[in-house]
Amino acid sequence: MSHGAGLVRTTCSSSGGALGPGAGAAQPGASPLEGLLDPGYPRTHAALLKVAQMVTLLIAFICVRSSLWTDYSAYSYFEVVTICDLIMILAFYLVHLFRFYRVLTCISWPLSELLHYLIGTLLLLIASIVAASKSYNQSGLVAGAIFGFVATFLCMASMWLSYKVSCVTQSTDAAV
Repeated sequence: MSHGAGLVRTTCSSSGGALGPGAGAAQPGASPLEGLLDPGYPRTHAALLKVAQMVTLLIAFICVRSSLWTDYSAYSYFEVVTICDLIMILAFYLVHLFRFYRVLTCISWPLSELLHYLIGTLLLLIASIVAASKSYNQSGLVAGAIFGFVATFLCMASMWLSYKVSCVTQSTDAAV
């Protein structure tokens, strides 16, 4: 039994009718700086989800930072992961808000955002598990771990809603 070669297609969907990365980049005569600020982006589902992720990560960081630590390495790892993830989500938010994808066309923005979400979500999940296991019933550390899990869920939801992955089997028995 022979199976055809598998093809995986990924497409980026834009929520709320906002222009996604690369939209409008091929318009002749349009300046890349024209209309740099996208006033409709903050009201889209993707932008609101990014804001919710940033707020949740900031709360998780503050909860852990203001608590007494019992295991320095576990919580310093949690802090580094939450702040790095927060900075990257803010960077992608600003890329979409100020339409930097029109100016910096050498970067595949949907692919870079997908890779960020894949790696960042995995690291955040690991950090939240470690933080939850080392919390020793201290309320600030438990709250930080819970907000870490909520941020992990929001990152997975953002990845799920932003990217459609469809698997299509292609036949290799093409007529010659």
